[in-house]
Amino acid sequence: MENEGIQFVAKMGNWVAVRKLTVEEKTDPIMVMEFLAGLSVSFDGKMEEFLGKAVETAKLNAAIDEATASLGKGEKGISEAIAQVNSIAVNKTINEICEKPELQKKEIEELKEFCKILAMRKALMKAGLRIDFSTIETRAIKAAVKKAKKLNK
Repeated sequence: MENEGIQFVAKMGNWVAVRKLTVEEKTDPIMVMEFLAGLSVSFDGKMEEFLGKAVETAKLNAAIDEATASLGKGEKGISEAIAQVNSIAVNKTINEICEKPELQKKEIEELKEFCKILAMRKALMKAGLRIDFSTIETRAIKAAVKKAKKLNK
């Protein structure tokens, strides 16, 4: 098997990221998983950052925080989180921040979908559901989370 690998290169404003992994026959699959999970953590942070450039995510975060203030943990908390994200209040905020006269109707609907996903992720995490790789306790993922937080400040 000739050397294969995964490469990710980004240079955009103050975001400069170069991640490479050479994959050989003897490469541990866990190493590949950790590498990909690290990319996922970075991507999630950048998605939220760029969504914040398109809409007022501070308003969305405030609506989510208010709607989920009394969430429990476990199954009940998860069902409450889903209900709260689908509530009139959160949807009203999403509609408000996504209404942009310069956008076409289809673009507004797409933007709303990004907001709904962000809202759902935050609410489910608050309810204790592990929905992404940043919650895994490995050295590589901890480093990726720390780096993503630092870059997103």
